[in-house]
Amino acid sequence: MSDTQLKPTLGTLHLWGIAVGLVISGEYFGWSYGWGVAGTLGFLVTTVLVAAMYTCFIFSFTELTTAIPHAGGPFAYSWRAFGPLGGMIAGIATLIEFTFAPPSISMAIGAYLNVQFPGLDPRVAAVGAYLIFMGLNIVGVSIAATFELVVTVLAVIELLVFMGVVAPGFSLSRFMLEGWAGNDRFDGKAIAGIFAAIPFAIWFFLAIEGAAMAAEEAKEPRRTIPRAYIAGILTLVTLAFGVMILAGGVGDWRSLSNINDPLPQAMKAVVGNDSTWLHMLVWIGLFGLVASFHGIILGYSRQFFALARAGFLPHGLARLSRFRTPHRAILAGGVIGIAAIFSDGLVQLQGMSLTAAMITLSVFGAVVMYLMSMLSLFKLRRAEPDLPRSFRAPGYPLVPAVALVLALLCLVTMVWFNPLLAAIFVGLMATGMALCQLSLRRGGIRADAALEPH
Repeated sequence: MSDTQLKPTLGTLHLWGIAVGLVISGEYFGWSYGWGVAGTLGFLVTTVLVAAMYTCFIFSFTELTTAIPHAGGPFAYSWRAFGPLGGMIAGIATLIEFTFAPPSISMAIGAYLNVQFPGLDPRVAAVGAYLIFMGLNIVGVSIAATFELVVTVLAVIELLVFMGVVAPGFSLSRFMLEGWAGNDRFDGKAIAGIFAAIPFAIWFFLAIEGAAMAAEEAKEPRRTIPRAYIAGILTLVTLAFGVMILAGGVGDWRSLSNINDPLPQAMKAVVGNDSTWLHMLVWIGLFGLVASFHGIILGYSRQFFALARAGFLPHGLARLSRFRTPHRAILAGGVIGIAAIFSDGLVQLQGMSLTAAMITLSVFGAVVMYLMSMLSLFKLRRAEPDLPRSFRAPGYPLVPAVALVLALLCLVTMVWFNPLLAAIFVGLMATGMALCQLSLRRGGIRADAALEPH
């Protein structure tokens, strides 16, 4: 086995754990910022639209994942469809998505721990999380995936417990109070709020596509990946709506709209500050954040690895450790994330906290990658009709077209409401592509049979 060849060890359950685990922190924090701009009712509308986009996207994306089971995921599909430039755009967008999400999650881990230990600096806890879970990812993918599965199952159980505990305190009138962008009526401000909240609804589902980056490490990927993805999106849609609706009706939802720990604070409104349920939520609730944090480290490392292996980044990032894991790629993303953590509190963009800004930048990367993936699906259907496809997108071309149109709508509205962050995202894309061009000039594109059209 070569020093850049990953080892297939993962089954369906592991892949479900990765797919759900990558995302499940989005049910614990981040989404409630959407209430701040759209209100509960407006954000509910936003979430319905985004859930429809993700459902159509995953059923379409699975066709690409099974046809081209490659660690580069969207980078590989776009290169196969549109050549090196397409691969570069998708690859850098995916790197931005997966590199800016972990600092946000690590800060939420710190906020949750701060509830239990008020003297603990959240930034110290966030850095500690990076060091622990980068180490776990370096030790081996099978160990990492098993850990991911365990914490994901615990996180799902904890969200179900949260819903069960707060349900008796739910009031529809509280949920609906000033539910249209802080008003009781649906008007132009409410419509603007619905669109402005798109990044935070996407946060409910962001990174589910990251399981594609474990495709080279999956056993029988053409069979296991569709099962994992379909079960994963159904799990996440159910949890997202359950958590959001119940949390919004147990107290004053406005007090939860700009904080990193909305679930413990919502539970306080029902059970008080000293309840055993609350302490359990804080401790076990950490598993949801840990599952996403740990899983996204796996995701960003495989994207760094795939780009480096193909020659778009320095080849040293594609080296494997003695555990057959891309240790240098894991550390590269960690350096960026830790730098972002220590910028928290020093930087505000468009009036947002750094956490909200990093979420938005991550979502920009995701939406560009979704567009490239759906365009790749259409292109490959025409250009390579004989490409083996063990799973075909149902309802083609309508289902992928819905995903494409909704993703484009998301991108346009995000640019409209976040012009400064859009400019920063374009700058990051340009910088990343310039680095790719520099690396290519030095070493050239390396052959990769999975990426070349037949």
